[in-house]
Amino acid sequence: MRKIKWEGVYPAITTKFHKDGSLDIPGFLKNLEFQVTSGIDGVIIGGSLGESSTLTQSEKVELTKTTLEAVGDKIDVLLNIAEGSTREAVKLAQEAEKIGAHGLMALPPMMYKPTDQEVADFFIEIAKSTSLPILIYNNPVDYKIEVTLEIFDQLIQYDNIQAVKESTRDISNVTRFRNRFGDRIKILCGVDTLAMEELVMGADGWVAGLVDAFPQETVAIYRLVKAGRIPEALEIYRWFLPILELDISPQLVQNIKLAEVMTGIGTEYVRPPRKMLQGAERERVIQILEEGLKKRPTLPDYLNL
Repeated sequence: MRKIKWEGVYPAITTKFHKDGSLDIPGFLKNLEFQVTSGIDGVIIGGSLGESSTLTQSEKVELTKTTLEAVGDKIDVLLNIAEGSTREAVKLAQEAEKIGAHGLMALPPMMYKPTDQEVADFFIEIAKSTSLPILIYNNPVDYKIEVTLEIFDQLIQYDNIQAVKESTRDISNVTRFRNRFGDRIKILCGVDTLAMEELVMGADGWVAGLVDAFPQETVAIYRLVKAGRIPEALEIYRWFLPILELDISPQLVQNIKLAEVMTGIGTEYVRPPRKMLQGAERERVIQILEEGLKKRPTLPDYLNL
């Protein structure tokens, strides 16, 4: 079984669709292969940015198989679990292991407000059902459920629960996790607009969104920070921030897919109830992207850092 280091840049990759809503596998692979060439370390299939709520389990499996066949020897391939029931979560985890996925990302159950113990038990049942390594997604801002340090006290009893996607919007949480768990839990920043700050504070990786349109810049920032070349990383990050703010929006999927179109590595189609951006909001996002593209920085040889 592939050992995941939980380090580097992991795109929450978008799912490509045709106009009729069917999966666009060639479009998906075009973007994926550009990501890999740009130096990403892993990819997450069927996350929130991948429009998980509109995908069937069979489609998530198909996308994972496609990814494994195309680039599974080069990067970590994770399937996201975002299920309302423990039974369905376990079923998908076992299917992911069966088809050869390298790991899982798991969200808490969100169909109703669970207790902390119910959240812990949900993740524990997933962990017990598979040998795959697991990244826990902690995003109380969007999902109204926090996976607290006290919950993690229970989760670390299971060796395959190995990492947290830290999306609380509280940079200090990186230090809280490190102080409490040392290196037992790897920390991946899950908020684009706080990524450099969290990396400097000791986060191990970055689960990124705008990487789907700007993979080279994203990977360059990560590698420069880890190489201690902070001023160079900061210059790119300051350029990037207005674009990264498109990630912290209810329309992040539409924003990022539009960015993919403008950088030539994606398509804009989404599945209902989402709709492509229209009117003044569309013009606002286009303006942000056009201004960024005009000033796109020249990158150092970051792949050899």
